Amino acid sequence: MVLVTGAAHRIGRVIALALARSGFAIGLHYHTSIDAAKQTAIEIEEIGMPTILLQADLRDPNQIDQLFQDVSRSSYPLTGLVNSAAIMPVSRLDELSVELWDEIFSLNLRAAWLCSQKAAHLIKPRNGWIINISDAGTSKTWKEHAVYNLSKAALQTLTRLLARTYAPQIRVNAVAPGLILPPPEMSAEDWQNLVCRLPLSKSGEPEDIAQAVLFLANNSTVTGQIIAIDAGYQLL
Repeated sequence: MVLVTGAAHRIGRVIALALARSGFAIGLHYHTSIDAAKQTAIEIEEIGMPTILLQADLRDPNQIDQLFQDVSRSSYPLTGLVNSAAIMPVSRLDELSVELWDEIFSLNLRAAWLCSQKAAHLIKPRNGWIINISDAGTSKTWKEHAVYNLSKAALQTLTRLLARTYAPQIRVNAVAPGLILPPPEMSAEDWQNLVCRLPLSKSGEPEDIAQAVLFLANNSTVTGQIIAIDAGYQLL
């Protein structure tokens, strides 16, 4: 089984479906999106693979503990983890509250570490893998989303450290999406203006991220790498 956090919708959902099509049972984590999670579970079962719904607020370490207790009791041994759950609120450094700083880091970074730590104990006997979903914009200075950017940059460093920590039994890599899905508050015009600046002049699709995850899951000689799926965004 592969546990995918934040798998109810958006990129996490597409990753879960792609893994299911590749023959993995899915541990489908969600926080509050129960209806979307149930719909995704139905789609996975229509593919012909089993799925387990797992609810948890990953900002709470106690709920992470409970999540992995549920995973350990499953009849499907854990072979992989995709840390996809994240938030991206406006987070300017000149007007940010301590509470929002902590909320972003607790989900985007600390939860990925804790989930990886808990998952490693279950994965080690099977020489599995962990894949973090980072962001291709970590080298940019997004002042409107500064703390999100910091958390994702730290996630990439965490990826490399985990790769060293858990080698050789567990491979740890990251996928860094570029412009894939517009934020809900962004207008179509603003989104298109961003896309037109890219060297390839097109945005990516969630399926592009899923294919990168599958590549990393299946290649037994890659670890400690961050693969950018960004239409050349990092060249700007």
